[in-house]
Amino acid sequence: MVFCFNPRSGPAALSRSPLFRRLHHNPEYRSCKGRMSAQNFDEDKEEPFRKRDIGNIALKTYVDYASRLWKETDPDARRKIAEARAVTAVQRVEHLMNGEEYFDLVQDHNNPNATIAREKMLEACHMMLNTIQAGSKGTTDDTATLPSISTGTSTSSSAHVVEEASSAPSEESLSTAIATNESDDKKKALKHRKKPRRSILFGAVMGAIVAGWVFSGNYVFTGLFTLMTILGQLEYYRMVMNAGIYPARKISVVGAASMFITALLAPNLHQICLPFFSIATMIWFLTMRRQVSTISEIATTFTGMFYLGYIPSFWVRIRLIGGGQEPTRLAPIMRPILELLGKKASHLPSFIPKSVHLPVTAGAVFIFWSWLSIAFSDVGAYFSGRRFGKTKLGQLAPAAGATSPNKTVEGAIGGCVISAFLATVGAWVQKWPYWAITGPIHGICLGLLGLIGDLTASMLKRDAGLKDFGDLIPEHGGIMDRVDSYVFTAPYSWLVLAYILPALKAIS
Repeated sequence: MVFCFNPRSGPAALSRSPLFRRLHHNPEYRSCKGRMSAQNFDEDKEEPFRKRDIGNIALKTYVDYASRLWKETDPDARRKIAEARAVTAVQRVEHLMNGEEYFDLVQDHNNPNATIAREKMLEACHMMLNTIQAGSKGTTDDTATLPSISTGTSTSSSAHVVEEASSAPSEESLSTAIATNESDDKKKALKHRKKPRRSILFGAVMGAIVAGWVFSGNYVFTGLFTLMTILGQLEYYRMVMNAGIYPARKISVVGAASMFITALLAPNLHQICLPFFSIATMIWFLTMRRQVSTISEIATTFTGMFYLGYIPSFWVRIRLIGGGQEPTRLAPIMRPILELLGKKASHLPSFIPKSVHLPVTAGAVFIFWSWLSIAFSDVGAYFSGRRFGKTKLGQLAPAAGATSPNKTVEGAIGGCVISAFLATVGAWVQKWPYWAITGPIHGICLGLLGLIGDLTASMLKRDAGLKDFGDLIPEHGGIMDRVDSYVFTAPYSWLVLAYILPALKAIS
């Protein structure tokens, strides 16, 4: 059956038709109509919530990641790591007692008490392993996460037979392994082809977000920086704990966060934060620990506050400089955009202070161009190293080469060139004195300090046996993996904007 409807007849003619009256009085039609209208209402109502979901997802991601890092650095995690290390050490001793090297050692020295000592040592090892495993069964199945080393009590001949059997794989296993390797290589190649596009898109999105963050205002800039610092601290201390070192985690996180807040609200007291919390840390080590703290525990605690708190907090002090700055050369282009943003900001609720979205300081413009130079310095170093890289960095600095074997001198030069070019453009835009000289020098310094920050983070990860600090950003690691190049550039940048540029302006 085909129903035709003449649009010229209008709604009134349709309502007078017998078909409409039959449908209108049909209860199934009315219930279906009600469900459809309710569904349309729900779809209309869903749209505003989708916009809010962006903030909710970001907040949930941050809270989940921070909670996981906090849990992985709490005393229970320390106990599990200590148990795993103890089990590994005991199993190694047990394995040594059962190996033929021990029997060769006994025969060489002709010691009659060696057999008795071996039996007592094996008994002590079994007792220690049973004690650790019995203590860990009370809460969770921790034994599943403990490392397993062969602890069998086989004789030397049987061990030799097992070794020969394991060293002669069958043809079927070899063909399976070859096929698996080929498929893995294809997957890696496909992933490698797809990764540049994702990296470029990710970099563009992150660049837009960071630009909005830099110009968002002093409070928002400092608040988000503090939240990032907390994540970076927890990533760092989780890495340190995996190396068997247990620092003062809580007081260090509080101290690092306070340095950013103090840099915002009381910049003149910013320098006292590190000494104050260093003293508080030593008081905690002396009064709250049951045993004498080691040099490694004290040093890693201080390093966390200094490396991830005090040094990067200078970016907040830079953000505060120059509230009534001189307009840049891009002011005529940016004025319509800023006026539009000002109109949008004027509609914000009255309880939000103006400092949330204002002012756009000279420090904000300086941070934008400096961060842009640092980011593209990394990109330039990567492509320059791939295209022209022949001289390994290890030929000039062995420790740096061992830290990052793939880095080359040509890559470092290419990164500095790109950074110098962008810094020169930024110096011209900001009307620096002698911008043709100060711009390139500033860019080269940023490129070199960014490289030092990158190598420092790589050194820490290599010593801890880790590839990345975290897994917050897929294929990009954690917070520390993304901001390592921006750490050591902060004090230098503050010195340039607060003292060197004003002195050059006075001279010119």
